[in-house]
Amino acid sequence: MSSQTSQPNDQLIRSGPDLCDRRLVLLHGWGADADDLLDLAEVLVGPAVSVVALRAPLPHPSGSGRQWYDLQQPNWPQLPAARTQLLERLLALAAEVPLQQTALLGFSQGAAMALDVATAGSGLPLAGLIGCSGYPHPGWQPTAASLPKILLTHGEQDPVVPYGASEALKEQLQLGGIDTELVGFTGGHTIDGCLFPALRSYLASQWSC
Repeated sequence: MSSQTSQPNDQLIRSGPDLCDRRLVLLHGWGADADDLLDLAEVLVGPAVSVVALRAPLPHPSGSGRQWYDLQQPNWPQLPAARTQLLERLLALAAEVPLQQTALLGFSQGAAMALDVATAGSGLPLAGLIGCSGYPHPGWQPTAASLPKILLTHGEQDPVVPYGASEALKEQLQLGGIDTELVGFTGGHTIDGCLFPALRSYLASQWSC
């Protein structure tokens, strides 16, 4: 049985089967909303995979869209709470599908959040993690060797988050002992269609581990 529904308060959107042994969790970027990345489900995973798109907890300052924390506040004081909340939400979802069969895909601020929560401290034993157009949080020190491999993507002409941010992510992840691949493409702040084959291949390989 398949469904696509929102939970109360629109905290997340579900797509795919109600009962499943694999899940893809999507984390949107700054100023977007839970449905922003949901179309990726159709091109990256088959209909047998559960997909959950999480909604960031805070309203965006523009009055439209959401944010994991306010990027405009100096030193990002809302980040610690956002980190704790995201970890709690992922652990709650793990009661349905184990983390070992769950992959995260985050874009921009969502990528920064996914990478932070999944790799800092004891980390999370995820099947995989894709960070698109992301950046490292201040003081972030990835140490979670439980992740088999991380895939990063970034537009080489990104005017919002410079390509060098993902190069820094890759360097820090590898220093933390995490196998990391960075796929660059000619383009800006987006998840370009040219990336879809690489993203599909990565997810399939991680779920088969």
